[in-house]
Amino acid sequence: MDVFSALTLTGEETSLSPSDIEGFGSSLEGELVRSGDTNYDECRAIWNGMIDRRPALIARCKNQDDVIAAVKFARKHDLVTSIRSGGHHVAGKAVCDNGLVIDLSMMNEVEVDPKKRIARVQGGAKLIDLDEATSTYNLAAPVGVVSDTGVAGLTLHGGFGWLSRKYGLAADNLLSADVITSDGRHLKASKNENQDLFWALRGGGGNFGVVTSFEFQLHPIESQVWLLMTLYPLSKARECMQYFRENIPNTPEEFSLINVFWSAPPVEEVPEKYHGEPVLVSFGCCLGDPDKGEKIIAPYRQIAEPIADLSARMPFKDIQKVLDEDYPNGRNYYWKSVYINEISDDVIDRLMEHAKKRPSPLSSIDIWGIGGEVSRIKPESTAFYQRSAPYMISMEANWDDPEDSEKNIQWARDIYDEFKNDLDVGLYLNFPGFAEEGEEMLAKTY
Repeated sequence: MDVFSALTLTGEETSLSPSDIEGFGSSLEGELVRSGDTNYDECRAIWNGMIDRRPALIARCKNQDDVIAAVKFARKHDLVTSIRSGGHHVAGKAVCDNGLVIDLSMMNEVEVDPKKRIARVQGGAKLIDLDEATSTYNLAAPVGVVSDTGVAGLTLHGGFGWLSRKYGLAADNLLSADVITSDGRHLKASKNENQDLFWALRGGGGNFGVVTSFEFQLHPIESQVWLLMTLYPLSKARECMQYFRENIPNTPEEFSLINVFWSAPPVEEVPEKYHGEPVLVSFGCCLGDPDKGEKIIAPYRQIAEPIADLSARMPFKDIQKVLDEDYPNGRNYYWKSVYINEISDDVIDRLMEHAKKRPSPLSSIDIWGIGGEVSRIKPESTAFYQRSAPYMISMEANWDDPEDSEKNIQWARDIYDEFKNDLDVGLYLNFPGFAEEGEEMLAKTY
């Protein structure tokens, strides 16, 4: 084996000897992958196809001891290091160039205590792992809305989802976490232990250590709940958004809604003449008794004459998968976000114009209704500070051809810059683009 080159935290190259590499690899119960190995490209690939980074080493950890060994190896050699949990962050934070990736994806077990309504989740688990485990007991954790998302990154940056208005963010339902610090120590963080670290983990991002496991509070959920999925023509979007603005603040918190400027899908339920055309999609999920849920969502299904109404009663874990096929691995993604205090008619009109200018039919502008339990929690009680705004707008540029990257990124940035200049607000750290704003972004977000 030849001498291996890797990048240090000071930006200099360092040499790793064959004995260094062999010793590290043999200390792992998992697998050490090097550039040139047959599975190297597979292991370095992540969800966002824009990200094409080439780490020197990938430590595929099977347990906490592997993580400790990897952290100590990185510290000993002063290596640039990234942590891969779900690998689903839009900025591609899971992978670094010419450094060490500590990959937790094989650590994806979920253990549920139905009596205490608690789930213990390893750091590499995805939402689908958690949802499948909890649904057996008619329980659910407040997490995101795409099942391929990693639990870790979602939680550490806040974690909006269908249960947020009723039960708060994923971070708000975190009871404890096992963390490996940069010097290889194992700490337990909770309201009773290492409280400062526990505060930071709830919305402060993934900068405080490697979280090898999470403990979440679970909540009861009916075996079937309602999915709202109603498509309206763009000509009716203003009317629908006005109804959303006037009514969602007073709608029962069991109901969460996202209005999406998107393209009509080419499915049988949608008339062919609308396939690929700009539309407004009202997405929602209503918890609780399904009969009551049907009545709650009914007005949102008939604000105007819909193009199609795909709303249905189904298990919550299936609602979590509804959007999966629209966000496949390997597609190009660039997402930004802003919090906003009011959806005025002017805001609606501006969003409609931007929706018409989407360079890719795959792209969308999403308007999330927040409020509820999210806003009742004191901002200073966790690192997730942006709690007062009742809405969030996310600009999601999604496209297939890498040649189209510049115009799609610019489309999302134009919307972000327009609203960022209007409002002194931060952004949602799960939708940060490539965090180009640096300290300016952090100052507004925290």
